[in-house]
Amino acid sequence: MRFRHRVAAGLATLALPLSGLVALASPAQAATTATATYAKTQDWGSGFEGKWTVKNTGTTTINSWTVEWDFPSGTKVTSAWDATVTNSGDHWTAKNLGWNGTLAPGASVTFGFNGSGSGSPTGCKLNGGSCDGGPEVPGDAAPSAPGTPTASNITDTSVKLSWSAATDDKGVKNYDVLRDGAKVATVTSTSYTDTGLTKGTDYSYTVQARDTADQTGPASGAVKVRTTGTPDEPPPTGDQVKLGYFTNWGVYGRNYHVKNLVTSGSAAKITHINYAFGNVQGGKCTIGDAYADYDKAYTADQSVDGVADTWDQPLRGNFNQLRKLKAKYPHIKVLWSFGGWTWSGGFPDAVKNPAAFAKSCHDLVEDPRWADVFDGIDLDWEYPNACGLSCDTTSAKNAFSSMMKAMRAEFGSNALVTAATTADATDGGKIDAADYGPAAQYIDWYNVMTYDFFGAWAKNGPTAPHSPLTSYAGIPQQGFNSAEAIAKFKAKGVPAKKLLLGIGFYGRGWTGVTQSAPGGTATGPATGTYEAGIEDYKVLKNSCPATGTIAGTAYAHCGSNWWSYDTPATVKSKMAWSKTQGLGGAFFWEFSGDTANGELVSAIDSGLK
Repeated sequence: MRFRHRVAAGLATLALPLSGLVALASPAQAATTATATYAKTQDWGSGFEGKWTVKNTGTTTINSWTVEWDFPSGTKVTSAWDATVTNSGDHWTAKNLGWNGTLAPGASVTFGFNGSGSGSPTGCKLNGGSCDGGPEVPGDAAPSAPGTPTASNITDTSVKLSWSAATDDKGVKNYDVLRDGAKVATVTSTSYTDTGLTKGTDYSYTVQARDTADQTGPASGAVKVRTTGTPDEPPPTGDQVKLGYFTNWGVYGRNYHVKNLVTSGSAAKITHINYAFGNVQGGKCTIGDAYADYDKAYTADQSVDGVADTWDQPLRGNFNQLRKLKAKYPHIKVLWSFGGWTWSGGFPDAVKNPAAFAKSCHDLVEDPRWADVFDGIDLDWEYPNACGLSCDTTSAKNAFSSMMKAMRAEFGSNALVTAATTADATDGGKIDAADYGPAAQYIDWYNVMTYDFFGAWAKNGPTAPHSPLTSYAGIPQQGFNSAEAIAKFKAKGVPAKKLLLGIGFYGRGWTGVTQSAPGGTATGPATGTYEAGIEDYKVLKNSCPATGTIAGTAYAHCGSNWWSYDTPATVKSKMAWSKTQGLGGAFFWEFSGDTANGELVSAIDSGLK
């Protein structure tokens, strides 16, 4: 979640790219307070992909972590993500980045790497102590792999899975069931019936055992299942845009891949995908993550069409998977989005020569290796003539419209040219800072980021919904709501059909809150899986169910935590409102925050019909 959009002034930054600052290691912690476990997640013969999971098993917060291990001669790390990895000979050290060093009790974090050689890590240490469960480390061993599941009772929408038990020196507690590599259930028995599937669709299932110390062992073998029935034809989309952001970094810790759009049923219910993000550097559009974009190899069970990548094929990674997705769902259009919260700092230099910038973007998007994948470009500048992660103090007032005019001229009339925009409708705010009205003639639509209005960057509150549809009594800042943002764009001459309403597939929350209704005080951000103060809908719907609604958005008070987020019900109400406004549709950030069966995507789809 390094690049989440931001709207309001004075917001906290997101995690930095992999080149960001690294927190200093804290003193060694006792081995009983944390574990580090290793798994080889892929092996393509000439190399492999490894993943470490660090978990805080104690009762106090860990502020930083350092994992050390030894590889046998000839095995080494060639690239890494979500940690800074260094070595001295065959001794390897991984340290947290600035954004993922803090682990609350029970929280965990993963980092991964690509390697060469065939060896496995030994001598694991975590913050100077034993990893207590890492491979070949004295202590509590992880469970064995369960037996390969068998499938029975296969229907259009369900399958029953059964497997033989795993073994463990201290006892198996339960099993994680993984569908296409993503966990869908945790059960105590050795069988599970998976429901809510799509008919005529391929799935792959594995199982992992979890011991009494909450360590997971290796995954079982995979069983492939095809549900019965014939896949439904995509419903008519009409003229309503239903667009979702797909993040290239989601293939790492989030383990979210293009195939998940198929298995969740979402691919049949959307019209467009924004692939996020490409970078803006040196006045040009550039690649964001080459490995994830076009190099990562997919196995048959991970691939959209069930065909494995080969080492010598010209295009792999997300781009190739998107190509396969479009073959399966020809109605989907894909745009390559550039910028975002973290990478918007390059726009002020780029727009000094809009024509050259546009040509660089066109040359990259239309590169012959992947030209058929993309149907256009999305520019996500946060924010022209205003401040986001950095401040734009040099661009001319008409810089934004000049950029969009150059993009339209370069891409032509048949390609899609869009932009993500602020939703700050305050007087003299970010909408007023740029010439969005004149620029509208060159674009197909604006993605108005009607979320992140309020959050725990204001650590003491007041608690408020981060995506209010309308104003309400006690709202912390007038002009920070969807209705006022849309009204201001219309007043500037932007046609309603060129405005999409934004939905966040996540919540924002505080801790230290005693008041259930909005407006309470807090002591700081609530704990989140990837970042403090933020959590996916798929987690919150179970961990902190909604207790009320305010301004068209749900909120929840559980224990000392207070969260706001959209539910299927509030999404449908927002879609109904957008239709009364004559808007062009809706978009959302981003796919991996939804449930495994695509609840929020389904709500957008049904709400816009």
